Parts: sequence; structure tokens; C-alpha cells
Amino acid sequence: MRTQIISVFAALLATTNCLGSQNPLQPLPAGGHHVLFVGNSLTYYNDLPGTLAALAASVGDTIRVAEVTAPDFALIDHLNAGRVQKAIALGGWEFVVLQQGPSTVKLNRDSLILWTKMFEPLVRAVGARPALYMVWPDAGRTASFDECRLSYQLAAQAVNGDFFPAGQAWRAAWSMDATLPLYGADGFHPSPLGTYLAALVMYERITGHDARNLPGEAVVGGQRLNASVATVRLLQNVAHDTNAQHPKT
Repeated sequence: MRTQIISVFAALLATTNCLGSQNPLQPLPAGGHHVLFVGNSLTYYNDLPGTLAALAASVGDTIRVAEVTAPDFALIDHLNAGRVQKAIALGGWEFVVLQQGPSTVKLNRDSLILWTKMFEPLVRAVGARPALYMVWPDAGRTASFDECRLSYQLAAQAVNGDFFPAGQAWRAAWSMDATLPLYGADGFHPSPLGTYLAALVMYERITGHDARNLPGEAVVGGQRLNASVATVRLLQNVAHDTNAQHPKT
């Protein structure tokens, strides 16, 4: 687990590493997408951004990623730290994906919406779209999934942004197979399989391509998972169906 915020210099380095010689301020190559992730350990655990990029590359799609993340950070913490503004201002992003905790109670929901609104002018100024990455409550509070969904949906609606329903896909997957290990050992962070499912949802939202056409193996953080083809196909179908139930605006 990381112990510091990625500085603007590290964000620039990550962008450069992902883009190769491509200047992030230049137009995207045909078929490519630039995505900046802003969040905490629910984003960087199992390297969700890198997993998404590799997933796309496995079928010839291009998603270039960078991130500004820190443990336990809410969106306001990123704004107060001042580094995320510089990363966004690098420009060239198509999406800036925002994430914090489950935000299931009213105070946290109101804060999520407020802070998303504070991000919006920064994101729109560089021609990007804000996107809200719906996460999930901890394993002891699974009855709060609807409240989590509503919080992230309302935040996305407040800025006319995109809603990435990863948490909804988790719940849908469990309705098909309750034994799927989507939580990690601590009952809050995602397992590699949980990260894979979140990446599937984002792959469809960002590229517009069907997750059901992806390979029948799951690779997360550069490591192939010990998951059967049947399980991988189930998750791909769940991601597709979940996105279909929450169409882009």
C-alpha cells in the first residue's frame, strides 16, 4: 500500500510512461483514450488503472492512464493538497475518474456531490468529462449498496458527468454466484477479481466496446488470475448487463 500522494511530477512521469513519446497535450491518436484517476486505495489497490489499460490493449484498444491517489483521501483532500489541480491541468484527458469512500450516509453524500462540483470546472477547462467511480460498502454493510449507488449517481448527475457502476456490477455478480470472492481479505478493498470486474465496467464505458468480446482470462496488476473461463465470462456478461441498465447520458 502506498504511503504518499503521487506528486504532480510523479503524475507527469506516470503519464509519460503510459503515453510513450506522446505529449498528453497533443490530440489523442485514433481510437485512444486518456484517463486520469483521482481517488484512494480503492483505485490503486491491485492497480486498477494499469489493469484497465492492459485489458484494453489485449484486444487492440488503447486506454492511456495516469493517477493521483493517496490512502484514505476523500476528494476534498486532493483539492486541499493542491497536486491534483496540476495533474488535471496537464490536459489531454478524455475522462477524469473521481472516487472516494462509499459515501452512503447523507452527510457524506452531500460532500461527495459538493466536492464533485468543485472538480467540474477544473475538468471541463481541459475538455475532459468527469466520471464517478461507484465503489461499494464494506462486507459488514452490504445492505448499503443502494445508498452507495445513489450517492455516486447523484454526484454524476450534478455535473452532467458519467457514472461508472462498478459496485452495482459486484452486486449483480453475486446474484449469479454468491461465492465469488470480490472483497479482499479485509472485507473492504477489492480482491484481484473484484478489481477485474471494475475494470470491465470501465472498459465498456470508456471505449464503447463490448466486454463480452474480451479474452477468457483475467489479468490484474500484470498477473493472470486463477479464474476459470466460465467465471471470467460470467463477469464479462455481468459488466455488460450492468452498463446496459445504467445507460450513458
